Amino acid sequence: MRTVPWWRHAVVYQIYPRSFADANGDGTGDVDGIRSRLGYLAELGVDAIWICPWYPSPLNDGGYDVADYRDIHPRFGDLDDAEALLAEAHAHGLRVLVDLVPNHTSSEHAWFREALAAEPGSAARDRYIFRPGRGADGSEPPTNWKSVFGGPAWSRVDDGDGAGEWFLHLFDSTQPDLNWENDEVRAEFDSIFRFWIDRGVDGFRIDVAHGMVKDPEFPDLGQDQELLGITLLRDHPHWDRDGIHEINRRWRAVLDEASRATGREIMMVAEAWVPPESAPLYLRPDEYHQAFNFEFLVTPWDRGAAATAIDTATTNAANVGSTPTWTLSNHDVMRHATRFGLPADVNWRTWPITGPADLLDADAGLRRARAAAMLLMALPGSVYLYQGEELGLPEVWDLPPEVLDDPVWENSGHAQKGRDGCRVPIPWATDGPSFGFGDAAPWLPQPPSFGAMSVEAQSGVVGSVLEMYRTALRLRRDHLVDDETLDWLDLGDSVLAFRRGSGVVCVVNYGSDDLRMPAGEVLLTSAGRTDAVPTDGCAWVLTDRPAG
Repeated sequence: MRTVPWWRHAVVYQIYPRSFADANGDGTGDVDGIRSRLGYLAELGVDAIWICPWYPSPLNDGGYDVADYRDIHPRFGDLDDAEALLAEAHAHGLRVLVDLVPNHTSSEHAWFREALAAEPGSAARDRYIFRPGRGADGSEPPTNWKSVFGGPAWSRVDDGDGAGEWFLHLFDSTQPDLNWENDEVRAEFDSIFRFWIDRGVDGFRIDVAHGMVKDPEFPDLGQDQELLGITLLRDHPHWDRDGIHEINRRWRAVLDEASRATGREIMMVAEAWVPPESAPLYLRPDEYHQAFNFEFLVTPWDRGAAATAIDTATTNAANVGSTPTWTLSNHDVMRHATRFGLPADVNWRTWPITGPADLLDADAGLRRARAAAMLLMALPGSVYLYQGEELGLPEVWDLPPEVLDDPVWENSGHAQKGRDGCRVPIPWATDGPSFGFGDAAPWLPQPPSFGAMSVEAQSGVVGSVLEMYRTALRLRRDHLVDDETLDWLDLGDSVLAFRRGSGVVCVVNYGSDDLRMPAGEVLLTSAGRTDAVPTDGCAWVLTDRPAG
């Protein structure tokens, strides 16, 4: 009997270490805090955890500015703590993915400090992307490329007499891009993969998986080339270039060799913001096992948009022998309980600044968040949950400017608050200095409403968001992971419905009127009703025949 790889249908829980659980009482989450909550995660019903960067870092970009890829930030613990976490997670039946950041390092990485001290043209500088400036005195950046976080993508160093070369940073100026044409860089990351595999890691989430390779001619960007890689021209100078796939295949060979040697199925998932026609290329059998499907991070609450996103993702993955991934939130976007409560034409990235605040319908947002979670958990493939979504946590969009930590705030000229609102520490208890997060005030302030949304407040409460997630994950394991089929059902223009091979029918009501419940055994509903599926509601019904 063929064994299906675990990652094809896994539920993976994303942990942002600073904000998950604080064991040592310093206001910041840590590795021992994660260890203390492994029982909760196993009870929740997830299959794996993905830990955002926990490496030594100045934390200028939440840890995605790595200073040492083979150690743990002292604020989070040490390598012994990490190895203990891996062993304990496995004892709970949980696999562990770690974040790997290959596009850039921190400016505090030993390699970059060496590069700054070295001469232009040196081997140390060749690990990064240094170029002379334009203009008679080299005072203009080498290209017009822009940083994802705002401002130019080049910064100048002082090589004497106040003049010098420029280095590339597609993100913050403290995150210099590595030169992936350099053999030493490639060999270093082979070694980093093996380092963490030797410690028991089961998989890797690859940050900015579409960004390592740059056009060697370094042309300027045209006005019609988008910044983040969703509607790019095919020959973009620094996103989604063909050379990426050679790197992908090299990494896959490292992971496949380690899987054979260890008897573990070690996987990698790509964070690749690429056009739909490019996505399948990352999923070829000798490249990534999976790639994130970001459609539901940007899709409005709309039946047609949801159906298109599902069709595209399932088709693209099936064509290359992979399975789709589904996610509603992560550490980079507004939490979906708030996003779904805003009008579809509102830019949620700027709304916390531009408002008006009364555009937000928080009740509708939570109803839709519950329904959307059930929808995604009913689909074939893997589901990636973001910490706190199982509590229905909203975006803390009104954080005061003086506490903001994300570089997006400053680099955007205060036009965007950035991502701190989805990174506020999650609540475990109904009261206390940080609602059970730790024994001290947390590094980002929590709103008073978090106590009533905490794990303690929701556990065992029929109809709570937490209990809905626990039940949905149990039912998913019982009914929805043994096949990868999906058959669409026609229940009306305002209804999204499909049937899985087990006979489970999933129905989402996008209309304004109640929908008659399909015949069969009602397994779970997002709104708590079994007589009908209300507006913004979802139901799972077990039936032996197609509904309609």
